[in-house]
Amino acid sequence: MNDHIKGMLKDALILFVITLSAGLILGVVYQVTKEPIATQKAKVKQEACKEVFSEAESFEIVQTAQAEDEWVLQKSELGFEAVDIDEVMKALDADNNMLGYVITVTDHEGYSGDIQFMLGIGEGGTLNGISILSISETAGLGMRAEEVLKPQFADKQVDFFEYTKSGAQRDNQIDAISGATITTNAVTNGVNAGLYYFRTFLNTNIMEGGSGNE
Repeated sequence: MNDHIKGMLKDALILFVITLSAGLILGVVYQVTKEPIATQKAKVKQEACKEVFSEAESFEIVQTAQAEDEWVLQKSELGFEAVDIDEVMKALDADNNMLGYVITVTDHEGYSGDIQFMLGIGEGGTLNGISILSISETAGLGMRAEEVLKPQFADKQVDFFEYTKSGAQRDNQIDAISGATITTNAVTNGVNAGLYYFRTFLNTNIMEGGSGNE
């Protein structure tokens, strides 16, 4: 075996050891951090639920397979093709009585990507408010959604929202973020999708047991 081949084998062995070591270290880091990360995610989710449904004592995930299938079929026709309904939870009081729903939606048409938020909707259809879970819009523009948009959705009972650039005058109108129409449209459309999902699939089928989706 000449020196050239010996050198290649040595380099390959060193590379293998480095790769194996890195893999083992990453595996250990993942095992150590996965539980704290899961705990932190659960904490953030619980806080977001309480933000949109402060009177609820607990939240229970609702299995809505049939509703989800129907949603996928209908959403494009309704103008909600960019919106996913990620999760639906019942909001329950201390005696396990139904107070309403918390719906998590993701709108994929934000200026910089996905915007995910929760809606809290009472049984009567009043939107308690929204809680933004993740957003990565432009600093100083779309990132003002928390400050500008979120408060405007609180405690409203309307069929749908629309945004305006000339000053909201009706209960269902939202003042757009200046210079961030795309972000405004994404959040508004996501809220409207959540309201539609509530009216169409939750407030009839599930609450009345019509489809047996739970």
